[in-house]
Amino acid sequence: MSTSERRTSPRIRFEHPVPTQLMAIDGTWRRECTMEDVSEEGAKLTVGSSIEGLQLKEFFLVLSSVGLAYRRCKLAWVHGDQIGVTFLKRGKKARAARDETIV
Repeated sequence: MSTSERRTSPRIRFEHPVPTQLMAIDGTWRRECTMEDVSEEGAKLTVGSSIEGLQLKEFFLVLSSVGLAYRRCKLAWVHGDQIGVTFLKRGKKARAARDETIV
């Protein structure tokens, strides 16, 4: 099965890749990368340096230079210097608990 056949939402390709960073959940490592395309469910990234040995079960994709825009991710696939990431979504319970504390 090809990658495009597994996609359940349309991808948006950028004319020029968008500079982003991968960052560990605990902040212990960061890697520069560029976002090639994105959908509601994930993104394709090109990573400039090795990801070997990094904990990629769960990490952040930092989308802004000041770190205020980010998505929690997990690694979906690796092909050379490109990786696919799946965006992790908060469960209904976590979202409801957060909304209760805001009120």
